[in-house]
Amino acid sequence: MLLIHKITSDSTVDFAAQELQKYLRMMMPECGDVRIDYAPDAKDGFRLGLMQDLSLDVSDVADTALDDLLYVDTDEHGGIIAGDNPRSVLLAVYEFFRQNGCRWLFPGVDGEKIPMRQIRPVRYRHAPSCRYRGPCIEGAISQELLLSTIDFLPKVGMNVFMMQFFVPTVFYTRYYTHARNTVLSPEPVSAETMLQWKTAAESEMAKRGIEFHDVGHGFTVAPFGIDVSSGWTPIEDTVTEENRKYLALLGGERTLYKGVALNTQFCMSSAEARKKIADYVADYAEKHPNASYIHVWLGDSHNNHCECENCARETVSDLYVTLLNDIDAVLTARRLGTRIVFIAYTETSWAPEHETILHPDRFTLMLAPISRSYTRSMTDSVPTLPPFRRNHVTLPTDLDAYMAHFDAWRKTWKGAALCYEYHFWKHQCFDPSGLFLAKRIFEDVTAYKSRGVDGLIACGSQRSYFPSGLAYYVFARKQFDISLSYGEIEEDYFSSAFGDAAESAKRYLQSIAECFGDAYLEGEESEDAARSRYYSPTRAARLRTVPDATKEGLTALREYGGIRPRVEAVSLRLLEEHASYCDLLAEAFAYKADGDDESARAALDRFKEEMSARELRLAPYFDHDLAFGHFARLMKA
Repeated sequence: MLLIHKITSDSTVDFAAQELQKYLRMMMPECGDVRIDYAPDAKDGFRLGLMQDLSLDVSDVADTALDDLLYVDTDEHGGIIAGDNPRSVLLAVYEFFRQNGCRWLFPGVDGEKIPMRQIRPVRYRHAPSCRYRGPCIEGAISQELLLSTIDFLPKVGMNVFMMQFFVPTVFYTRYYTHARNTVLSPEPVSAETMLQWKTAAESEMAKRGIEFHDVGHGFTVAPFGIDVSSGWTPIEDTVTEENRKYLALLGGERTLYKGVALNTQFCMSSAEARKKIADYVADYAEKHPNASYIHVWLGDSHNNHCECENCARETVSDLYVTLLNDIDAVLTARRLGTRIVFIAYTETSWAPEHETILHPDRFTLMLAPISRSYTRSMTDSVPTLPPFRRNHVTLPTDLDAYMAHFDAWRKTWKGAALCYEYHFWKHQCFDPSGLFLAKRIFEDVTAYKSRGVDGLIACGSQRSYFPSGLAYYVFARKQFDISLSYGEIEEDYFSSAFGDAAESAKRYLQSIAECFGDAYLEGEESEDAARSRYYSPTRAARLRTVPDATKEGLTALREYGGIRPRVEAVSLRLLEEHASYCDLLAEAFAYKADGDDESARAALDRFKEEMSARELRLAPYFDHDLAFGHFARLMKA
């Protein structure tokens, strides 16, 4: 019999105790009873709770509420598993099992690798290298897959989840309408159901102590009675005349920008408009106290800011900081400690020229380098930034320029900072091997950390495990422990996911990487950009060798048959599916690279038809809607 004594009374510690109990039983099915009780003075068995309640030092973290610190000191019979906050206790439980050979490679039970053996002693104390570690909802998602993702995050050391918008209607809708699937029928979901799903997801985050980041875009128009649930889809302009005066003046009109509420800016120089937004943010904060951070972003477009006489006198960032200070004043007056994230994105990449945040403890700066190239990481280059010109900005195309903007912000902003990255948005679709992406993430995390960025939130699909979960594993592990080498993380993943087939799996993916390259689908390899970003007869020849590469790879992988751990069987099956996926993708873009757009579109249609039939069985790993949305846009370029 094993005993688990909870030293700290807390719901997340309760859940940590249940997870400790579950995985102890899975590792040692014959271990007998594993009992849980609350015994703050216990001296035997497993003692689970806050380090502070166990008189353990926590002075090596700046803020015990925000910074995780894990402590494990156990033997074969029990010992201490603790953290500096309840979430860290749960992280410490999973780390205890990781050091006992357990692995979680993708969400769900199929992603678990739990060895059956006696537990070994573990001595471990670690503060994760980055404060903010986790994803933001994007792509198309079902409720089941979303909850599976939330369950997965702390198992790989992540501590943050962002639920974009007031309700993530657009992401649920993409999944359940199956708009880009030629086989499945739509399954409409009501607005009420999606709101309930969001609150259910919030409860699952709270159970695990995960930091909940909320909203982002929407605050620029929602306070004026404009519905933003349509996402980026144009809607009818029904703005009342009373509220129209608050919208940005653009081309002599105050209206929804191209009909898209989410992209519309507001008249930032208007004190009345700012007050409405500040009150709206405070009202939202009062009604949603479970949000760890509320993100207050501007409209999701650029070169569309207000051109009225008063706005034109200031930079967008100076007016943005004024708004943030207004929000802070209202929150302070209402005695709300809500944390706010503000964003260096599009126009606000340019630092303010004279305004500063008055009370920085409430705020966190988030860099969002959406237009950077993903074929290269940061270098030592320090580019000269162009001056800000309202509605005439050109967004940076490399990370060096974005970091120069970040450094300009840092001249006045000394508070917390993180990055909103886009590796798992369209860029994962442009690297069929996943190997280039994994290395880029590794390089980026290293570079960001060296420049004072304290972690990443990944804007991307929650289904980023096709052909493997290597890139996501790198994203989690490198932020958790910056000292890990790429080789260590890669070896850990491949050996866990493929067992004795690891080297064959790696060779297969390397051959796919060589065929597609890292720049072609990113639109950076054209031999005649005036003709198309994707015109490259040289690459077309390489793409036509993909069937040979997949055939050779599958021949080698099929030698590894028989009964094997479930995670290995699933990982190998995904490579089987991936081989035909690559054959079809290569066919379509070989035509595109040769300049035969008509044949390319026809081949893409055949590709989409085939993958539509497979969508449900690949749903936990591959985001069909996200991928074919991006491929369709590439065909038009």
